[in-house]
Amino acid sequence: METLPFDLVIQNGRLIDPGAGIDGYFDVGLRNGKVAAVGPKIDPGGARTVDARDKLVTPGLVDAHVHVYEGVSHYGIPPDPTCLAHGATTVLDAGSAGADTFTGFRKYIIEASETRILAMLNISSMGMLAEEVGELDDIKWANIPKALATIEANRDVILGVKVRLSRDLNCSEASGIRPLFLAREAADAAGLPLMIHPQDSWAESIDQVLAVLREGDIMTHMYHGMRHGILDEDGRIRASVQAARDRGVRFDVGHGQGSFNWDVCSTAMAQDFLPDTISSDLHSHNVEGPVFDLITTVSKFLLLGMPLNEALQRVTVEPAKTVGMPGQIGTLAVGAEGDVVVIEEREGRFDLVDSHDIVRQSPLALVPTAVIKGGRVVRNDA
Repeated sequence: METLPFDLVIQNGRLIDPGAGIDGYFDVGLRNGKVAAVGPKIDPGGARTVDARDKLVTPGLVDAHVHVYEGVSHYGIPPDPTCLAHGATTVLDAGSAGADTFTGFRKYIIEASETRILAMLNISSMGMLAEEVGELDDIKWANIPKALATIEANRDVILGVKVRLSRDLNCSEASGIRPLFLAREAADAAGLPLMIHPQDSWAESIDQVLAVLREGDIMTHMYHGMRHGILDEDGRIRASVQAARDRGVRFDVGHGQGSFNWDVCSTAMAQDFLPDTISSDLHSHNVEGPVFDLITTVSKFLLLGMPLNEALQRVTVEPAKTVGMPGQIGTLAVGAEGDVVVIEEREGRFDLVDSHDIVRQSPLALVPTAVIKGGRVVRNDA
């Protein structure tokens, strides 16, 4: 029996692959779940095809901040219909599970989902369980030995330590800012980066929080409109924020239910303070709006003037670095994972909403019409 050269060929689209430096009309051939060929015209030789005519073709998107511990965390959503079906083939769960709850997260969500799921471990051993219970209301939950034991048992999927510091939301006055230093200790002991959720914390200012961060650490929710933001009283980028970036701290959008403010974002962008990664912070309280999905968050940055290629870079090659898979995901270079999204640039009048219910109207929306994960078509609207 003759073997076909490809299992699947995506044809006739405009391929944008920032990681490979490609922006042009190229076909993509997939075989055995990997990218096998990229060229102007690929003969499918009888293989299945996806027609991307008049559409964009990009690597599978990488969302560097989601919450997908469905059924356990009150934030949890099912990853395949909410992330994968909307183009995010790889996601990073940002602390839904802690040491006491991670085994279930791995068994019932990570290993049972088609979406590629990696995780930051919450320094709170309970993780983010109930809306009425802050995971750091009691400092005893910030258990370093438990965290380290869980990391050692799951180094293939746990990429770092997460800590949320918001007063009243999840961190009591009694705990104060101590969880930040305990999370730092755990991350250092494990040799992994730290991700912080900094807004409205018990710290004196964002300066105190950022002083703890080092190269490779992540500050998420960078454009929130609450206390302890990246702008000073005059609307300028704070010196401590710029210093953190200069020493290699990565800044992530983490849109979320309450962490994306149009004015903060546009003011920072006007000062050339752009995100390293665009992420959704998608969870149960925002999946029906204002976030919806990662690609809608990308559309907001296009409205704010970010060029398409730069926006796509921040949901492909850059978050691939965050999750330690550069060259494997976030690109369609030959040999990379066969994760592909076909996107329609839909024209019209689209209401885009920030986390403070402020509406801005866009003439363009990005809409996924086909999604391929590991060479398998999981969505095709054609």
